[in-house]
Amino acid sequence: MEQLNVAAQLREKAGVRGVLSKFRAEGITPAVIYGLKKPPVQITVSEKEMLGVLKRGSNAVLRLKYSDKEDNVIIKEVQRHVVTDKVIHIDFHRISLTEKITVKVHIKIVGEAFGVKTEGGIIEHSMREFNILSLPMDIPKEIEVEVSNLKLNEAIRVKDIKHDKVEILDDPNHIIVSIVAPKEEVVEAPVAAAGAAAGAAAAEPEIVAAKGKKEEEGAEGAAKPGAKPAAGAAAKPGEKKAEPKK
Repeated sequence: MEQLNVAAQLREKAGVRGVLSKFRAEGITPAVIYGLKKPPVQITVSEKEMLGVLKRGSNAVLRLKYSDKEDNVIIKEVQRHVVTDKVIHIDFHRISLTEKITVKVHIKIVGEAFGVKTEGGIIEHSMREFNILSLPMDIPKEIEVEVSNLKLNEAIRVKDIKHDKVEILDDPNHIIVSIVAPKEEVVEAPVAAAGAAAGAAAAEPEIVAAKGKKEEEGAEGAAKPGAKPAAGAAAKPGEKKAEPKK
């Protein structure tokens, strides 16, 4: 990894909020350097320059030059504004170029898996980065994981990845990526609709029976053509009662 030179300036009145706001408005980012059992140093760096550094990756090795001093550092933390995403503060950690350090490195998946392309499987990512131990100048920007030969129900684990200059510290049996069969979607009939249909079917015979009963009652109550009224039945208004034969 190439080491980048970054210019910095010592910062006075480190805790004054108005001063910090003024810096940021002018395109200057407040920062701090710490580590290696040395006292922390408050500095400022160019926002534009640091944005260019961050595009190279979070593990870039920098040589910070300020006043008559310089420190070899890596970026430990970047604070951003919650709304604008603007960089508002950076923590730099001092390092020795001859001592190994622990950092996180992005995992890059390379190729199209056979299990996806030919067997209709789905690729699942279980890890997005490695924890590695390495000399600062040997830290890779990312570590590639080739998946072209990966078949359905197969997986690549941490122990399958070999790198000449770094030691991967994660569990060797931890799955990085795997190919799994797609899950079948089970469509269930709506319970409410099924219940309503069953209720309608059960109620239908009762409606028919009631209808039949009403028709029978109407038929019995209706007078047949030419039929004599029953004995003792009351005559309707305007009708004469039949006199008994002598």
